[in-house]
Amino acid sequence: MDMKKAVVRRGDTGRLAAVMARAARGESICVGFLGGSITQGSLASELSLCYASLVADWWRQNFPAVAIRDVNAGIGGTTSQFGAARAEEDLLRFGPDAVFIEFSVNDENTAHFRETYEGLVRRVYKTGAAVVLLHNVRYDDGSSAEDVHREVGAHYDLPSVSLRAVLWPEVEAGRVPAREVTPDDLHPNDRGHAIVAAAVTALLDEVKTEAETGAPEVREKPLPAPLTENAYENSVRWRNDNGEPELDGFVPDHTPQEHITQMFRRGYTASHTGDAIRFTVEGTCLAVQYRKSVKKPAPIAKAVVDGDESRAVLLDANFDEDWGDCLYLQDLLVRGPDGPHTVDITLTETHENDAVPFYLVSIIASR
Repeated sequence: MDMKKAVVRRGDTGRLAAVMARAARGESICVGFLGGSITQGSLASELSLCYASLVADWWRQNFPAVAIRDVNAGIGGTTSQFGAARAEEDLLRFGPDAVFIEFSVNDENTAHFRETYEGLVRRVYKTGAAVVLLHNVRYDDGSSAEDVHREVGAHYDLPSVSLRAVLWPEVEAGRVPAREVTPDDLHPNDRGHAIVAAAVTALLDEVKTEAETGAPEVREKPLPAPLTENAYENSVRWRNDNGEPELDGFVPDHTPQEHITQMFRRGYTASHTGDAIRFTVEGTCLAVQYRKSVKKPAPIAKAVVDGDESRAVLLDANFDEDWGDCLYLQDLLVRGPDGPHTVDITLTETHENDAVPFYLVSIIASR
């Protein structure tokens, strides 16, 4: 495979070259990865063999005299909408110099995810970090959200790397059997992760070679006006460590969260019909995160925004899949009026033999 084909957009690589120039001068560097289960390292036999670790190794191998820190902020089963809300806490507070964003097989190829992805990209880009977009693909049908994600990348002139451009054609034509690179047509195995990493490092090799020929020229351009309505750039997660909702039967979970993948922490639990919780938050878009569990039966709740029962949203904690409990994100309000809103969540159905309580993870307010 010609890995250069994976670089579907060179974009403005000035920031990336500047990071490499700093490393060449002996300055320490932090590289960050933000994405879903592939970034987290799912189905690699060990974390050191996932693509994010291998890309971090590229930095260490090419700048061996420099301290290179890497931060893996991948969480399986999550989208760019959640990524925009957690970017600061899970990654940006560490001050990454280069950030690789990967959500193309978690998002859907829709206008909604064009907008949530743009909110995330803008949030990261405004820190001054070099941003590289990585587009993975499903290997059974070639689907992904790459089309809408690349529109965002083109708008901000960002480098983009695509597995649909380099590996999917080989799988589709049968030249690379799918099972040699993925056990489930989605998550790479060790060889698949190595190919993903090689696609990213093909870009890094090109930029490094060019940077070595002379000092990189970084011409910061004004941040373009948003491509979309951009309602997700400023998102806040409200949990029990930063909010004070009104509680009527819901109990805060103070179990320490030692790693970002411990998703069911710092939320609230409830077990009885009629248990309720009320948040008052500000924003134009509101969403709730709760646990859908494979352990059944589980409680069912409803969410009501601003007392409007006609628009109540069902929150069914019973999960129909079998791969494990899911951190489920449900929109409650999309482009409503800005300002304070109430969110009431009430358990409407419980069972004597419920296997788990209802677990409310967070409310996300965006504007």
